[in-house]
Amino acid sequence: MNNQEATAYLEQLIGKSLRLYTTDSRIFVGQMKCTDRDRNIILALTYEYRQPSEATIRKTIESSGDASAQVPLMSRYVGLVVVPGQYITRIEYEESQFSQGTVVP
Repeated sequence: MNNQEATAYLEQLIGKSLRLYTTDSRIFVGQMKCTDRDRNIILALTYEYRQPSEATIRKTIESSGDASAQVPLMSRYVGLVVVPGQYITRIEYEESQFSQGTVVP
């Protein structure tokens, strides 16, 4: 993809909902506002999702008695964030509920 095609592709994502995965296992879901040459991405209306702590997992398993019990991700609203490109491992584009999400190359 040449520079002009890449720019056009990225412009289509502005205002769309993205899911960013980071090296520390966090997931950020928010509306893309912009990016730069270093792959830093600014998201608005963002939620951060984290893996639950070991203690939370242990407590859930003990209380349910099921070693395969599902423990939901912990989440919090963080609003406007800059996610440094060097820590992004995967980007997914979230389409509306009426269509499938796709992985952004």
